[in-house]
Amino acid sequence: MQKNTLLVSLLFLVFSCGVKTTQSLISDGNYDEAINRAVEALKSNKDSKGKQDYVYLLEEAFAKAKDRDLRNLEMMEKEKNPASLELIYNTYLQLNNRQEKIRPILPLKLLKQGKNAQFLFDNYSDQTVNSKNALSKYLYENAQALLKSSNKLNYRKAYDDLVYIESINPNYKNAKKLMDEAQFKGTDFVNVYATNETNMVIPTQLQNDLLDLSTYGLNDKWTVYHNVRQKKVSYDYGLILNFREIHISPEQIKEKEFVQEKEIKDGVKTLLDSRGRPVKDSLGRPIKVDNFKKIKIRIFEFRQFKACQVTAKVEYVDFKTNQLLQSFPLTSESVFENVYSTYRGDRNACDEKYLSNFNNRAVPFPNNEQMVFDTGQDLKAKFKNIIVRNKFR
Repeated sequence: MQKNTLLVSLLFLVFSCGVKTTQSLISDGNYDEAINRAVEALKSNKDSKGKQDYVYLLEEAFAKAKDRDLRNLEMMEKEKNPASLELIYNTYLQLNNRQEKIRPILPLKLLKQGKNAQFLFDNYSDQTVNSKNALSKYLYENAQALLKSSNKLNYRKAYDDLVYIESINPNYKNAKKLMDEAQFKGTDFVNVYATNETNMVIPTQLQNDLLDLSTYGLNDKWTVYHNVRQKKVSYDYGLILNFREIHISPEQIKEKEFVQEKEIKDGVKTLLDSRGRPVKDSLGRPIKVDNFKKIKIRIFEFRQFKACQVTAKVEYVDFKTNQLLQSFPLTSESVFENVYSTYRGDRNACDEKYLSNFNNRAVPFPNNEQMVFDTGQDLKAKFKNIIVRNKFR
């Protein structure tokens, strides 16, 4: 019994809080949020006595929301400001959507009055269509005007307007065709290429790999990168990978000789005292202990080494003004190293981590072109990172 009383008290508290919150929303002018809360509460047991407060609140919120929207519409339609056309259209949508939200839970009874709550619904279809067409016409004409300018940002604004027209009024005139035109005109086309200021030949394969933009995933809505110039495309910017210096170290073979020693178990021996006599146990038998011996290995280590460092600069150029916009240093390094060893002595004296070097052999040094090419992956990752972090606009 006590548990049931507690449950009823909790439900009453939750209900009271919900009603008070809805009342507060109405007082603050948040009519649609109040409507949402009331409709949600009335989706179940709508005719119960406990839900009556929500019926009254829904009736009040709907009437006030409708009145405010109609007054706003009256003022905007009198002003005839084209900038208000979108708000007018959205307001008519809002009036209709609000009705459709409430319609599924009707009728709602007012138990004390013995009648149904009043929701004065209207048909806004004509106003919605008219306002949509007026908005579409305004945006379409505005987009046409923007497309006649010489400003890429205007083309992008035209594109956004045309996309919006297509979303509310599909297949409106030739909006789709104009949309394609706006996107092309609003796109920044970037020519990416490499220059070489070093006194060495840059491997063609490396240049092709670095400029293979298909692996970079750089293109976005308003920026397209080409490493091969295309006809009928006027390029806005240049992105230049300028090779400045290439340093390649001489081929080096460093030799090192060192000795390692280790004590290992070598059978057993009789334990002797300080006088050299055998030590015996309690039964008179000689005590045996492990015998250790020292082993030694002389290691001859050979280390092959060659390094390459490529220094470049990434330059952003505005082709319209032929000005350098910004530049970023870029350095990459590759290292060739091979270690192999020979030995004299007992191999068991060597540290285990070193044993693999005895299986290695001398290998041919990579040529200079290969050394430069081997810097490619690191260079490419750094090049991409610069482009991703530094957009043209």
